[in-house]
Amino acid sequence: MCGRFALTLPNDAMARLFQATPANDLPPVPRFNICPTQAIHVVTSGDAGRRLGAMRWGFVPQWYKSPTDGPLLINARAETLAEKPAFRAAARTRRCLVPADGFYEWTKGADDARLPWYISRRDREPMVMAGVWQDWGPEEARITTCAIVTTAANPDIAALHDRMPLILDPGDWPLWLGEAGHGAAALMRPAPEATLEAWRVDPAVNSNRAEGAALRDPIDV
Repeated sequence: MCGRFALTLPNDAMARLFQATPANDLPPVPRFNICPTQAIHVVTSGDAGRRLGAMRWGFVPQWYKSPTDGPLLINARAETLAEKPAFRAAARTRRCLVPADGFYEWTKGADDARLPWYISRRDREPMVMAGVWQDWGPEEARITTCAIVTTAANPDIAALHDRMPLILDPGDWPLWLGEAGHGAAALMRPAPEATLEAWRVDPAVNSNRAEGAALRDPIDV
């Protein structure tokens, strides 16, 4: 799955990377401990081209009476994306890209302590995760929400967790965004082996209030 991630690429660099028009309300960067329900950077595509904007991380289905009316949907499984009532309309017409440097995962120690790991691309290129999005609420109080799509873990991180974000290479972006026609389902597979690497980091990141570049520094284990 993906429950926390980091992003340090400046907003103008992200706009250039995705050839997208940036919104005026983008979250500040760098961010080293992005948590569910926070505003995150998201790329969408429409008649006016690509847009780099902000969305609430935590997809809110139309039938929720409030954003907390049901489970917090931060991830959407690729295998059932087109079938689940919460996501199936978004899977067809509201797909997006979520940029990151990397994400965190946890294992358990012998004493059930939560042991955090940081996972990034081996080539240190930006990690671009697939997402789906949904507007929720009346027009005067509307919020735009999203979830990150996940797949089965590849061999790089399978020992840490059985799920991972759906990671898209630049050549895949037009198809996922709907710019290159139909067929995005073909992209819903784990990243190739040797795409990612992981290392243990300080348990300080276990707190959703922790911030700072040191959260990603490797520690001796």
